[in-house]
Amino acid sequence: MESKNEKKTVIVPWDFTEVAKNALLHAIKIARTIDVNITLLHIGKEDDTTTVRMNESIAECLKIKNVSINWIIKDGSIFSTIRETAEGMNAVFVVMGTHGIKGMQKLTGSKALKVIAESSVPFIVVQNPPNDSPFSKIVCPIDFTKENKEKLRWADFISRYFSTKLYLFIPYIVDNTLLKKTKANLTFAKTYLEERNIKFEMKASQEKGKFSEQTVAFAEEIGADLIMIMTTKHIGITDYMFGADEQQIISNNASIPVMTINPRLDTGKLGGFY
Repeated sequence: MESKNEKKTVIVPWDFTEVAKNALLHAIKIARTIDVNITLLHIGKEDDTTTVRMNESIAECLKIKNVSINWIIKDGSIFSTIRETAEGMNAVFVVMGTHGIKGMQKLTGSKALKVIAESSVPFIVVQNPPNDSPFSKIVCPIDFTKENKEKLRWADFISRYFSTKLYLFIPYIVDNTLLKKTKANLTFAKTYLEERNIKFEMKASQEKGKFSEQTVAFAEEIGADLIMIMTTKHIGITDYMFGADEQQIISNNASIPVMTINPRLDTGKLGGFY
């Protein structure tokens, strides 16, 4: 294993595949901008062959990228080990590559998705190599739930390092109670972003339809390079999870990276959101 460093880290699950390399390319852009390390996490038995391959992977990356990359090999269940390692290292993000649309669809509805949903460390799920300007256009769906607040926290964090414009996308709502809550959340979001000088636009869906499909279509239309989604606490269920809309956004066929966020326990104490 490589020597430790006190800097924070971005974790990349590493299986020597092209999609893992795509995730690493995303992580490199993030790490170089926010000044953190990268940790490649390989799940499996540690032996001489794997150790050599891990060192070779890092050596190959360092030929062209000036960034500090460490590695870890751990044996265990893939996704629970990723989550536990990320939380144990207090990682900033987990940047995870997946094998195209089929890989995304396999991910959704599985135990793996539940592990991601329960993680206190945000996951960024990617399919392709990054754009030249990551995080330049971020789509942030806003609805009636109070958990939306945490997306604004992360938008604030990202905007400190990247030239970011946030696009608040609102669903078409006819229920007066939900509409009132959504408008209150939107008003709070506007104030929050203006106070922090974060560039943003607001866009409301003008028709009924699947909000997940509308969100992806809007993101594709503006050339977004990230969609932020939240887990939500369902009535009668104590665990946070992804609803049907969020699952479809993760598996979007436009290959747009998706950042998944689990709300902090104290989010509701901060006021402003329903």
